[in-house]
Amino acid sequence: MPIKRIMFYVISYDIVDDKRRMQVAKTLEGFGTRVQYSVFECLLTEDQFDVLIKRLRSLIDPATDSIRSYRLCNACLDEIRLEGRGEVTQDEDVFIL
Repeated sequence: MPIKRIMFYVISYDIVDDKRRMQVAKTLEGFGTRVQYSVFECLLTEDQFDVLIKRLRSLIDPATDSIRSYRLCNACLDEIRLEGRGEVTQDEDVFIL
């Protein structure tokens, strides 16, 4: 069974409707960590990311809402600067025996 590569994604949103905004936030909470009010960091395989984006597309109104996703490479992760409180989401070490 091939090992699926985990990628680091930053996903932000701007949703005008309160109900849709709550649905988008709840969906993202199932996939990542909220780091600011409308910004999430997610550690996902490509398949997981595809599932997430399909769910988010079904929730928004593309005429008024916006979702942005940024995939960061490992070299880019080393360049993340954080000022103030908080920490960058990190992959947990998991061992399956």
